[in-house]
Amino acid sequence: MDRTSWHDLPSAVRRAAERHTGPVARAETASHGVMSRLACTVHTRSGRQFVKGTRLDDPSAWVYRHEAQATLHAPLAPRVLWDVEAAGWLLIGYEYVDGRHPDLSPGSPDVTSLVRTLTAVSEVPWPETLRKKPLHTRWVDFLPDGIPAGLQGRSLAHTDLSPLNMLVTADDRLRLLDWALACPAPAWADTAFAVLRLISSGHTPEQAEAVARQVPAYRQADPSDVGAFARTVLAAWADMERAAPLPHRAALTAAARSWAAHRGPIRA
Repeated sequence: MDRTSWHDLPSAVRRAAERHTGPVARAETASHGVMSRLACTVHTRSGRQFVKGTRLDDPSAWVYRHEAQATLHAPLAPRVLWDVEAAGWLLIGYEYVDGRHPDLSPGSPDVTSLVRTLTAVSEVPWPETLRKKPLHTRWVDFLPDGIPAGLQGRSLAHTDLSPLNMLVTADDRLRLLDWALACPAPAWADTAFAVLRLISSGHTPEQAEAVARQVPAYRQADPSDVGAFARTVLAAWADMERAAPLPHRAALTAAARSWAAHRGPIRA
């Protein structure tokens, strides 16, 4: 996506935002990890804030509002500070999280921080005032015949657990960013997605599941539901890789294939 820098925004938009931030001394456009028309860190007298936004006539503008509403309910997420609509733009200001992306390889202490975060997220119900299709509907074309009841949960799920959407802070808390794809899902869904990220970071499927079982919701999940989840993720990600092949998709599909095979026979 073509990025718009802070200083390229109409002056009326910047003025509206600065009523919340105070005068912006400088702004840095995010280089990666955020698929937004505007994504930048603004520096003010009171500190840093992260700002995301797009034009109001952008068909995806609703996603920004959805993300902000989901973030309000999410544990260990950046705080939503403000939002403005001005001169044809929607901007949302978030707490700036100072941290580093985690190392999810075997033996890394960041894995323990990940478990704590996954446990916290798994305990939050989906905010029913927020309308979004559940995860099993997103995957309807890849599910086996009949949707297992265990895949029809109504817990809050992030669903995009790339390490680029995580930051480990100085106090070893792992914060989850970018809740744009949040939707209702089983309480153990994010932990299952994390299994795939652990495998792609060097864990064997057995090691990754040993980590996942430290999260009570995953430990209590029906193994047949987890197996159906693994096979469905593989089908969905393999289809995405065929449609738009990218290096990171190939690696994730390989991780999904490894996990699905560990879980049982893979149907052609």
